[in-house]
Amino acid sequence: MEPIKKSESRRKFIKTTAVAAGGLMIVPRHVLGKGFIPPSDKLNLASIGAGGKGWGDIRNAYNGGAENVVAICDIDSKRCSNAIEAWPKAKFYNDFRVMLEEMKDTIDAVTISTPDHVHGIAAMTAMQLGKHVYVQKPLTHNIYEARKLTEAAREYKVVSQMGNQGASNAEQVQLQEWFDKGLIGKVHTVHVWTNRPVWPQGIPVPTDRPVRPEQITAKDWDLFIGPAKPVDYHPLYHPFKWRGWWNFGTGALGDMGCHLIDPPFRVLGLGYPTEVECSVGQVFTKDWDAEYIPEGCPPSSHVQIKFPKTAKNKSEVTMVWYDGGIRPFHPDLIPASDDIGEPGSANGVMMIGTKGIMTCGVYGLHPKVYRKNGEVITMPENYTSGSKYLKMPEYGHQVAWTDACKAGFGSAEHRNLTSSFDYSGPLTETVLMGNLAIRSYQTAKMMGEEKHFEGRKRLLWDGNNMRITNYDAANRFVTREYREGWKLI
Repeated sequence: MEPIKKSESRRKFIKTTAVAAGGLMIVPRHVLGKGFIPPSDKLNLASIGAGGKGWGDIRNAYNGGAENVVAICDIDSKRCSNAIEAWPKAKFYNDFRVMLEEMKDTIDAVTISTPDHVHGIAAMTAMQLGKHVYVQKPLTHNIYEARKLTEAAREYKVVSQMGNQGASNAEQVQLQEWFDKGLIGKVHTVHVWTNRPVWPQGIPVPTDRPVRPEQITAKDWDLFIGPAKPVDYHPLYHPFKWRGWWNFGTGALGDMGCHLIDPPFRVLGLGYPTEVECSVGQVFTKDWDAEYIPEGCPPSSHVQIKFPKTAKNKSEVTMVWYDGGIRPFHPDLIPASDDIGEPGSANGVMMIGTKGIMTCGVYGLHPKVYRKNGEVITMPENYTSGSKYLKMPEYGHQVAWTDACKAGFGSAEHRNLTSSFDYSGPLTETVLMGNLAIRSYQTAKMMGEEKHFEGRKRLLWDGNNMRITNYDAANRFVTREYREGWKLI
């Protein structure tokens, strides 16, 4: 699809141009009275992927009628029935490419909440048409896509936001303030962990062929596959369980990394890592011979990512990721009876510095500082970050984006977004760097009857050029093989 140049916005045109018949004009809001939103001040929103998390994203962006929902796109009409019922006048599509082409003069902004493998191509198609985009985490399926979307948001001058809603809560601001005050000193080690996967993972590729649900046609399933390698329908792929297969998903790291790595990435001002290394859990169904399932994400993983010093943190940082229920042990500074991370310790972050430890759970919630002088600091109950959105669903993460869309690219509202692609693109690249290491670790080369795992090594990363410099075979995981007609450009 050829990029188009953005012209004066539809809303600005309507507000400043007389209607030919009778010279009538749209009356501005200050004339109509407080609380009334004229049609010219509403965004026309479309949803790509309106079931599951997508339902919450488009509902929150709609904001009780502050905006319009004019189109809904999903391959499964049953999964997105809430959205169809909520906005019966919205046009329904099962192919986002058709929707964007037919409604390119009507749609202003798009929420994208599909499985991971479609994020990149859907967002790029919308941005090339000048549409603002809200994309669920992780921003993309691979590092190449994240870099291209980050660049494209600037090129097409669209307002972007990734759906890691915890980035907009007050706890994230509190964590930054504590660190900036020097309460824990320079951070050298970060531990991040999750209890995911909570879906089947590390299991054999399904070989049976169950009947597709009635509402999903063969064409719908082909659209679900999108840029991925074609496979037959199976309930282990749709809905939700696609997360555990590299063809569609990004595993536990992709699901939770953008929520949990976000606080240290933001607080410490991290950028591209310099190296990555991992190990993964094995499954044995027969003696001495581990299951080999390179198509699927492993049951657990342990990843180490290193970063250089930053302007905010004058120390190199080693970040250690754990998933599959594995977590770090209590440091000496944290009492044995205290949870680590969130209550119950299932998910969390520990930033270990020269003067103490700062901890939090998913989304940066439950922040706490343990200092070497014995002081324990918790967030005051009356703390406020000053954000006007905090009492909205998901801290107003979607509404802040719609407000920024209306204010325009480069506006103060745009600059104040907590997860525009300028930030969330590099964050996503870091998350997916862990997956690059996992996929390299999983890949075997047959030498006779033996499997040789030559990718099980410390991988050195050139972030500017998106390349592993000491093991070229791993670079195939920087991007993916795209199915004909679905290539990201």
